[in-house]
Amino acid sequence: MNRFATVFLAGLFLVGLASSAAWCQKDGVNWKKVKVLVYTKNGKGYVHDNIPFAAKSIQKLGEEHGFKVDVSDQPTVFTEDNLRQYTLLVFPSTNNDVFDTDEQRLSFRRYIEAGGGFVGVHSVTGTERNWTWFKRMIGGTFAWHPKFQKFKTHVIDTKHPSMQGIPKVWEKEDEFYFTKEMSPGPTVVMAHDLTTLNGEESEKVKMFGGSFTQLYPAAWYYNFDGGFTWCTTLGHDKKDYSEPLFMNHIFQGIRYIASQVKKIDFSKAYADSRDTPLRDN
Repeated sequence: MNRFATVFLAGLFLVGLASSAAWCQKDGVNWKKVKVLVYTKNGKGYVHDNIPFAAKSIQKLGEEHGFKVDVSDQPTVFTEDNLRQYTLLVFPSTNNDVFDTDEQRLSFRRYIEAGGGFVGVHSVTGTERNWTWFKRMIGGTFAWHPKFQKFKTHVIDTKHPSMQGIPKVWEKEDEFYFTKEMSPGPTVVMAHDLTTLNGEESEKVKMFGGSFTQLYPAAWYYNFDGGFTWCTTLGHDKKDYSEPLFMNHIFQGIRYIASQVKKIDFSKAYADSRDTPLRDN
């Protein structure tokens, strides 16, 4: 059993003791001071048609809740001077290489080290597949998904703030993502139910599922290298981004990360290249 699986299964028993128990309805977020960058660039390869819908829906969340949202597909936004203004970054269904230069990658990394926040949606696990540090920050790398279909997803930590308003068992049509190179650090808050897949690709499901035989990580958070990450693998269909329940899912992820970020302080950043050895995390 890999380390991620061990941590995940142990977490099923320890979830009641999680720090989220201290969370209260008042999340302490001053939304007037929150500013979000939605980054939509994709590298060569498959590009999801949901991306413009995701960007518009997050802008709508900003209008509803009083936070500012910028949208860009230009990697030139990744400089320290520019990034310091953002509470968190959202990558909605980004895929493959989304930066043009290692200097941009370094600025992104140093932003996280400075205490920045990150929200990843759906195919974000397929982003920057050749950059080890980024894969560690995300929590893993996309491996495969069965055909688009209806299946069930279970909330593992009902007390975690990012799970507010989410059904304990959520049945929807989506892509069931399998992940490789799983990091041991993320805490899983929501998991797909392998037993509710339609069975048409059972041998591949068994192969990619590995030691996971019923529940498979679907959403998680991770305090990584000075920053704060929250990811969900749901969100393939562009229709999701006009669906209130799904957009509440995204908002709760944004809200949770916004509540964790206190200050962007580049004096805490230590990397001098994209591949600087990771400090103990």
